[in-house]
Amino acid sequence: MEETTRIRRLLTDELGECCDADVERRLGELESLADTAFGDDAVRPVFAVLGNKTRYRLTRALVAADDELCVCELEPLVDVSESAVSHALSDLVAAGLLVRRKEGNWRYYAATSLAAELFATAESEVNDA
Repeated sequence: MEETTRIRRLLTDELGECCDADVERRLGELESLADTAFGDDAVRPVFAVLGNKTRYRLTRALVAADDELCVCELEPLVDVSESAVSHALSDLVAAGLLVRRKEGNWRYYAATSLAAELFATAESEVNDA
């Protein structure tokens, strides 16, 4: 009930008075907002995958490289096991931030335009702040 008590207080401050119908209307608006914001949240995996330090560093390195790198070139950049690097790279491919190419025994990875644009936008916003 505290959520409605606080909403009631907010609405009273905003409207000068508040009744149950005002609270119900606002809760309905908030539910609609949640449905819109979270309903088909296709971008969540992109941001979630970057929440891990290893995956973030691998993506950042590949965006900075502006070219593909072999797994063996990426491993020294992060302080985790070979299998953890492979798993992280697979997660990044699944999220659409990296692409993978296999040539013989070697696997090469490159950043996608999505990854490059995410980092460029973040850097631009941080530098402008």
